[in-house]
Amino acid sequence: MALIVQKYGGTSVGSVERIQHVADKVLDYRRQGHDVVVVVSAMSGETDRLLGLARDINARPEGRELDVLLSTGEQVTIALLAMALEGRGCPARSYTGAQVHILTDSAHNKARIRDIDGARVRRDLADGRVVVVAGFQGVDEHGNITTLGRGGSDTTAVALAAALKADECQIYTDVDGVYTTDPRVAANARRLERITFEEMLEMASLGSKVLQIRAVEFAGKYNVPLRVLSSFQEGPGTLITFEEDGMEQALISGIAFNQNEAQVTILGVPDQPGVAWRILGPISDANIEVDMIVQNVGADGTTDFTFTVHRNDYDKALAILQGLPEKLHARQISGDPKIVKISLVGVGMRSHAGIASKMFEALAGEGINIRMISTSEIKISVVVDEKYLELGVRALHDAFELESPQQGR
Repeated sequence: MALIVQKYGGTSVGSVERIQHVADKVLDYRRQGHDVVVVVSAMSGETDRLLGLARDINARPEGRELDVLLSTGEQVTIALLAMALEGRGCPARSYTGAQVHILTDSAHNKARIRDIDGARVRRDLADGRVVVVAGFQGVDEHGNITTLGRGGSDTTAVALAAALKADECQIYTDVDGVYTTDPRVAANARRLERITFEEMLEMASLGSKVLQIRAVEFAGKYNVPLRVLSSFQEGPGTLITFEEDGMEQALISGIAFNQNEAQVTILGVPDQPGVAWRILGPISDANIEVDMIVQNVGADGTTDFTFTVHRNDYDKALAILQGLPEKLHARQISGDPKIVKISLVGVGMRSHAGIASKMFEALAGEGINIRMISTSEIKISVVVDEKYLELGVRALHDAFELESPQQGR
């Protein structure tokens, strides 16, 4: 008998019919002899509806009260799913995050889990019940309801799996696993049977939206095997786990891309100590996150400095720099919000040379100019014009034969 923690997102529980379907899936696992803990999100669209109500009342609602409101979405889902299971003759009990004492810090709307008391859940499992827990929420040391921010239900599921020492944490979503790239861009994208935590973290940070970064980090830290599955079709999904000795490594596991990038360039800044700080200090003070950075020193004693930010922060970043001419002494400040980042990810890069040159050759073959390059041990990222996104992804997918089964694990 295994202990399985399952998480179902808002789309998976988006209607009464879908909640009934989830109940049937949970019951199948019970019939196989497994203990099951289920973590659910609010029904699809419910959190946005609650946010809309809050803003109709107060344009800038206080964080504590907003968390009290938003946490009710999951409370509806857990009760309905528990009712559906009971109606099938399966004993079940629902709990809010506070009731199972998911202890968090006090950062309302973006709290982080500190500890989980699994005693109550274990008692119910020992009594033969399915336990249904509200995702996305917890309680701080003062008894205040907190919410975990975007992707919080994934994090709840992984944290519960770690606390209960579950055999597997299954994340049910609207896709049937992790693909070599987005199938909507490359029609021949292939589902991966397995991928390492390290690769999945890179994919998530680089734009893949299958799993949230915090959930993958948590799973890797506590060695919780993760599996991504579809709520709507049967299949083995994708297992996310540690790299195993003797496991054949794919050269490249996947291609991630991020369309929410913008580029800022400062030309002709004096090449002297502190120039990077004078540029990026005010950007950091404005709570703008910088991604890629390139600095080129010219023969005339000046340097050109280019960096990327989230597209939503582009206008703000540009305005900050244009307001600092006396500090920067720059010849020109410009930018471009129409860029994208394309990244190759794979632990196989560690032991293979020539990945970068092959990547650049494939892009050059399609006439795609590279603006910026960034590398790490298991990834290579390039910035290109937005119009080349789909062409670039498909060219790389073909060049590295990611549709071929022999590239998988």
